[in-house]
Amino acid sequence: MTTAPNGPDLSEKVLRTVVVDDEQLARDELCFLLERLGGIEVISQAGNGVEALRVIEEHQPDLVMLDVQMPGLTGFEVARRVMQAGLESQVVFVTAFDQYAIDAFEVNAVDYLLKPVEPGRLAAAIDRARKRQAAAPKPADKAEARSAPDLDQLLQMLADRQGRREQLAIKVEDRFLLVHADEVVHASVEDDQIRVVTNSLSGTSNYRTLDELQTRLDPAVFWRVHRSNLVNINKIKEIVPWFSRNYILRMKDAKATEIPVSRSQTKRLREYLKL
Repeated sequence: MTTAPNGPDLSEKVLRTVVVDDEQLARDELCFLLERLGGIEVISQAGNGVEALRVIEEHQPDLVMLDVQMPGLTGFEVARRVMQAGLESQVVFVTAFDQYAIDAFEVNAVDYLLKPVEPGRLAAAIDRARKRQAAAPKPADKAEARSAPDLDQLLQMLADRQGRREQLAIKVEDRFLLVHADEVVHASVEDDQIRVVTNSLSGTSNYRTLDELQTRLDPAVFWRVHRSNLVNINKIKEIVPWFSRNYILRMKDAKATEIPVSRSQTKRLREYLKL
């Protein structure tokens, strides 16, 4: 049971909740998990963004569990319109998207859960929603509170991520082949060209610099571990200790390419992988 410091029991109030997802099975599973937590009443459901806006406006719930990819309007667009309308609903995104946005949510404007939802992680999100609702501003302060940049900035960051490339064109001999961004193992500067390597092919990109390529890829997945190398952290096969407590990354491409990690990126790598 969660209690605010010197305040009332935050779990006493039942959270009136709307669940939004374009898949009925996903809604059913989430409703089941919410019911097991207790203190939550699912008052309505919606299967797309347009319906979600209507339901939220009609019921003005305390909490909206909101999918990201949906027909009509995305979850980002729904959340933005809820905010612009001045509605006080807390928004928690629930999505199968990869973890590109986790760092963005450190601003704590909303929470972000990945499918399949873990009960413990869901409980933490609900607890956060209760605390935020208990700390909601007084009516005289609401206009000022709504102008706070956190949520608006966060939603813009996520919308920008939607514009990133999902596919890349790689020139192999005299052909351009399309590969999904997730297939890229690493990219490097080679003879003033950007060479991109996947598990099955190697070719050059029309991007002029690694910086330019990096801005079109997921920053949570593609790390600039060295000034001349960009790697997909999900495609690292082995981490080889090197001198001065540095590392070399052995990648999962056909040649098991070895890529050095710069001193400035070594600390980040250690923290991320708990080395």
